[in-house]
Parts: sequence; structure tokens; C-alpha cells
Amino acid sequence: MLPDQDGPSGGGGAQGVKEDPAVSLFREYLQLKTVHPEPDYDAALKFLTRISEELGLPMKNIEVCPGRVVTIITWTGTNPAVKSVLLNSHTDVVPVYQEHWKYDAFAAVKDAEGNIYGRGTQDMKSVTIQYIEAIRRLKAAGKRFPRTIHLSFVPDEEVGGHKGMETFINHPEFQKLNVGFALDEGLANPTEAFTVFYGERNPWWITIRCPGSPGHGSRFVENTAAEKLRRIINSFLDFRASEKQRLDTSECFTLGDVTTVNMTMVNGGVAYNVIPAEMDVSFDMRIPPTVNLQVCFEEQIKAWCAEAGEGITYKFAQKFMHQNTTSTEDSDPWWNAFSSTCKAMNMTLQKEIFPAATDSRFIRAAGLPAIGFSPMNCTPILLHDHNEFLNEGVFLRGITVYERLLLTLASVAPQKGEE
Repeated sequence: MLPDQDGPSGGGGAQGVKEDPAVSLFREYLQLKTVHPEPDYDAALKFLTRISEELGLPMKNIEVCPGRVVTIITWTGTNPAVKSVLLNSHTDVVPVYQEHWKYDAFAAVKDAEGNIYGRGTQDMKSVTIQYIEAIRRLKAAGKRFPRTIHLSFVPDEEVGGHKGMETFINHPEFQKLNVGFALDEGLANPTEAFTVFYGERNPWWITIRCPGSPGHGSRFVENTAAEKLRRIINSFLDFRASEKQRLDTSECFTLGDVTTVNMTMVNGGVAYNVIPAEMDVSFDMRIPPTVNLQVCFEEQIKAWCAEAGEGITYKFAQKFMHQNTTSTEDSDPWWNAFSSTCKAMNMTLQKEIFPAATDSRFIRAAGLPAIGFSPMNCTPILLHDHNEFLNEGVFLRGITVYERLLLTLASVAPQKGEE
């Protein structure tokens, strides 16, 4: 029984209207606590096993790391030799601060306006169920396509994807999928338009370590770690301010077009009256694909360190170097199929660089085209936020969007070298 704002209704909706089975399935999936730091992946596997049986499609589980399983459900095409279409989604969600939520973040409460509240409504359990329901509709209508469609359900995207898609992309089982084109998650759009992502900024997580002269807290000690740390912080945050100004003063830029820098951790010191011999500071940087990473950006970091004082070193916790983007030229058959189908549905598309990071970056790094897309217009962006929600009407329209997209994408004519 799924809870509505006015109390349990047996899935019937807050106003007594019988709920669409796809919405009920979505709400059921939201109730699975696949939340970090201890996601219940076993519950997700049981859920997907049932879905596979309902669809009458084969399922394969691949353990890419201990305790980390990628699930593949496959609808084989009439010409399985040609490259396939991959529908990717992740099963994990980020933690919640329950005290800031209107409802239980894992109860999938639906209010009187049809807004469904829950962690993962936007990121990205809605898309998972939309894929599934689009295929259910197409199979029920007796449709068949030349290209095979694979649905992939991967773990650990929310913690970097290192034990998920990053490992799976190099696994022999991924090679067997023979992927030609992939869809993955995007973002909501508060306007009537739909945002489409053809690339991503590169995440760099860096820690700068500043050594210095120790001493008693009562003295003016020269060459301290804190002085060096201050210079480093100033350099990074001055650059941050200049990038924010670029974004604020340009009508052409979106967040994905500039580099964001945020100081996220500071460490050092053992006592109030002891000047530390070492301090460090960490930054989260997201760099657009237009920036020369090695020649320009890392050299700038080295220069900031040299200017701040002697002995300063840095270490990356994450340093993603691939800058592949997916073609959005009308001459590209995949983009043409995607965009023309959206145009036929009177959808306005806004093409952008994704400001954060998704599993799409690993797919593009493998040389495969991937589009980040979540059909959620007229919706505030609430991923990772309190009171994340999605309206059931927006959710249901998204199923129709994927249904139409799959009709076209799985029928794209074979390209040179495919047959």
C-alpha cells in the first residue's frame, strides 16, 4: 500500500482516482532504500528480476567488483549484428537529511497535486521506470526493431562510479553488448524546454599540502603552513570569482561552460598553542571540455603552488582527463534520430554541457556517443536536494517520450562498417 498525503489509499491516488500502474511501480521502486553509505542493492536486484520476468526478457547479472553487480536486461533486435542502443540508469541514491523533508524520503508520498516525493524521483529512478514502461508498451503493441535494446542498471554512480560503470566499461561483458549509442540521465528543466547534455565537465578533486615551520602559538613564526595555505586558498578562490563573473556577465554561458571551484575540506593542527608543521586544503573543481587540462589548467595549479611557498605538493583524489563530446550535428544519424523525434513531439531542446558528472563520461571516454536526457520539463531541479519530487503527469509524459524515441533510435539504419 502506497501512502498519499491524505493517508493510505491502496495506490488509488489522493482524490480517489485509480493510479496508473506505471506510477505505482515508480513509487514502489522509490521505496527501496538503495541509499548510501549502505545501499540495499539486493532489494534492487530482486525488483529487477521481477521486471525481467514481467517483460519476458532475459536478464544477466555481472559482478564487476565484490558486492557490486551490474544488471542487463536485453530486448534482442531482428538484426542483432548491428550495434545496439543502451539505456543506462543507476540504482543508488544519495543520503537525505530527513528532518528537512516534508515526508518520509523513502515513503514515495503523493500529494493532492500529484507530486511524488522521494529520494531518487529525479535522480534517477524515474528514468529507470520510464525506460521499463516504454519497453512494456512497445512489446504489448507487438513492435520489433532491427537494433537490440539493452537496459543497464549500475551501482555506485553517486560515489563516482569507480565500482560501477567505470569498471564495467572495460569488462568483456560490456564489449558483448556491441553498443552504438547510449542514453543516460540528464536534469530537470523549470521551463517548458527539455535540457539535453552532449558532454560533461571533468571532475578534479585535489588536495594541496602545505608544510611550514612549527612553533609555539605565542610567537611570530616565519614561513608557517597557514600562511602558505592562505595564499593557496586565495589563488583558487580568486579564480573561482573570475569564473563566476564570466558566467554572470555572459548570456551565452551555462554552468557547464565555466569552471567551478569549491573549497570542501581543510585539515591541520593538533592543539591551540602549537603552530602546525603541515596543513592541507581540498577543492572540488569541475572543468569544461573546452579547457586544455594538462597544458593550461594543471600548469596553473603548479604556478599557484610555487607562488605560495616552498615545499607545497598536491595530490588528486579524482582526475578525469577524457574530454569526449557527442555530436549534435544534424548530419549525425543518432542525433538526427533523437532530435527529429523530439521535434515531432513539439519539444524544445536546450543543448548543454552537464555541470556535474554522470556515468555518461565513461561511455563517451570509450568513444561511444551518449546523450544525457531526463524528460522532466516544468520541474524545479531538486536532485540531491531536500524534498526532491516529480509530478506524476510529467513522469507519465516521459514514458511516451521514450516510447517514441526508442521507435526511432532502434530503427536507425545500419552505418558504414556495421554489416
